[in-house]
Amino acid sequence: MSGNNLPSLNRNYLESELLGTELADFPAEILDYPEKVLQIGEGNFLRAFVDWMFHTMNKKGIFKGRTVVVQPIREGRISNLNDQDGLYTLYLRGIENGEEVNKKEIMTAISRGIESYAQWKEFLKLAENPEIEFVVSNTTEAGIAYNEKDQLSDTPPESYPGKLTAYLYHRYQTFNGAHDKGMVILPVELIDRNGDNLKRIILQLAEDWNLEAGFSEWIKKSNHFLNTLVDRIVTGYPFNEIEELEAELGYHDQNLDTGEIFHLWVIEGDESLKEKLPFHKAGLNVKWVDDLTPYRTTKVRILNGAHTSTVPISYLAGIDLVRDAVNDELVGEFIKQAVFEDIIPTLDTDKEELEDFASKIFERFKNPYIDHKWLDISLNSTSKFKTRVLPSLVQHIEEYNKVPERLSFALAALIHFYHGTELEAGKLKAEREGKKYLIRDDKDALEYFADLWSRYEAEEIGMPELAENVLANQDFWDRNLNQQKGLRNSLISNLKIIEKEGMKQGLKKLIK
Repeated sequence: MSGNNLPSLNRNYLESELLGTELADFPAEILDYPEKVLQIGEGNFLRAFVDWMFHTMNKKGIFKGRTVVVQPIREGRISNLNDQDGLYTLYLRGIENGEEVNKKEIMTAISRGIESYAQWKEFLKLAENPEIEFVVSNTTEAGIAYNEKDQLSDTPPESYPGKLTAYLYHRYQTFNGAHDKGMVILPVELIDRNGDNLKRIILQLAEDWNLEAGFSEWIKKSNHFLNTLVDRIVTGYPFNEIEELEAELGYHDQNLDTGEIFHLWVIEGDESLKEKLPFHKAGLNVKWVDDLTPYRTTKVRILNGAHTSTVPISYLAGIDLVRDAVNDELVGEFIKQAVFEDIIPTLDTDKEELEDFASKIFERFKNPYIDHKWLDISLNSTSKFKTRVLPSLVQHIEEYNKVPERLSFALAALIHFYHGTELEAGKLKAEREGKKYLIRDDKDALEYFADLWSRYEAEEIGMPELAENVLANQDFWDRNLNQQKGLRNSLISNLKIIEKEGMKQGLKKLIK
């Protein structure tokens, strides 16, 4: 029993009390499907995304396979998962087609968990199982990285690619390099060309470790490293409402997970692999494509671009949460105009598809179950603006010969958001309506703005010089943006409006 006198979720409790209920509307046999998937990473995202998908397919009798989850770092939650026989409750909540949705269900896709540092031999033994055909991973953006110190003799190698290379080499040896024993590898780490990068590092490690040429050939010809793009906001363990949710469930669940309704998985891979992983037959929003570049561009420009361009505007207008901004008359209209009038016209994908994607994004932003704080999203806003907003801004100028005023205004708002003259605990100190807030970014970026605004306040430079200075900063933009026709004058005008009249009045003038 847990501290709140509720029974704990595990297989015995599931089978005796919950099977057949709304929480567990599936046959007992799915708890005994064979292990087919090696999953590196046991965090909230994979459990609310990939494992939810395998569970959904299993419920429909399509995939009939379970996941062995490996903890790639020393500290993690594998012991918690094993305590509950891999079971946990998943809440998916949000707005769908204008309606509020709240779904909850017990997930059954995980068979067991292994700690790579404590159970290295057991991890390698998984490579001997011919039924395990797939690898999925999420080891954070920093996880797919080359570590020259990794050795095959390490137990285990420190990096994720090092661990996977050792695993694949053991499989290669076990099955004498059989072509049909290669793996389908789907990393979901949020880096561009994640599959290509993982493959490149594994081949480098094979060379470092002086492994036979046959192994590298087997990696190239018999294994599929797929580039993927994932999209779902996963909010994880609901610390603030756990007592209320457990009272509703009637049991204790230390692995409870939460996320939004929306999901998208784009996989760049051979159409033949689609039948091995038939997500589409379960009605899941998984797209197999020849090139995921347009999908990545669409997500980065629209979803991330809307976030990044709105952060400083919304926060300086006195709004702290994303959903409140979308529901606000002024800021909500700004986001729509920025997306539909400034961003979408620069994208090559089908316009109807883009507008449908954008409409779903606005539903997601309104999610009443997610307290998404603008100040949290503002982390590293200068580099985010460069990758997420600047391409739309520049392309709009070049294609339509006019400055996209919403995106120019967003850049002006960003500069005002960084209006501070001193650092505090490694952050730039600024003020909103007389109250302090701290800006988190690269040290060089913070020092740059502190110096720039100090010179402005000392009247060493005026607003035109300040604008020119920011636009000319090649450390930020990799180019001199003063050369973009009309941008300098537009930026100066927007900076002056925000400075003299405030963010709300500036927005009123902008969106008319």
